[in-house]
Amino acid sequence: MIICMSEVLVFTNRLLCRESFLSRIEKTAKEKPKGIVLREKDLNEEDYKELAKKVIEICRRYGTQCILHSYVNTAAMLNHDALHLPFHKLLRLSDSQKGRFKLLGASVHSADEAVQAEFLGCTYITAGHIFDTDCKAGCPGKGLRYLREICESVEIPVYAIGGIKAENIADVIDAGAKGVCVMSGAMTCADVKKYLSSL
Repeated sequence: MIICMSEVLVFTNRLLCRESFLSRIEKTAKEKPKGIVLREKDLNEEDYKELAKKVIEICRRYGTQCILHSYVNTAAMLNHDALHLPFHKLLRLSDSQKGRFKLLGASVHSADEAVQAEFLGCTYITAGHIFDTDCKAGCPGKGLRYLREICESVEIPVYAIGGIKAENIADVIDAGAKGVCVMSGAMTCADVKKYLSSL
């Protein structure tokens, strides 16, 4: 099964790139995935904000959704209305802060967290990690039964993350996921268009 590009979220990790990170962002944005989540966990907020300005501009140029990650204040300062949060940060988000975002996502790790995330106003969630992945070495994937349980617990879209490849996407969609998330493959592949098209 091949899913449409509009159901693929690309999470970034500039440390994996073998070329200029902004060049990789441009190549990715040009393919118009569902969104590019700027997830650069090692950056302090000021450095993240400066990078975010550049990535937002590139995404805007290609009509691709840029989703900021973790830094609520940065998103507010940049007047950006799309944000993805770890679940523990979602719990601390005030109602007034939530009101700033048209697109609000969270990473969940159980059906209970999924239900809470929906209740707290998320417009989508990511659930993982589904399959074994180098990003979580030594920690087995939670599997399709886990994914199905999460998908059945909420009405908002669920995007599966963790070890997603062309050969397991059909199983993920059959389990109820709206789409998938990728990171390592998108950051390291030789040909972004070919990689994303293979999904």
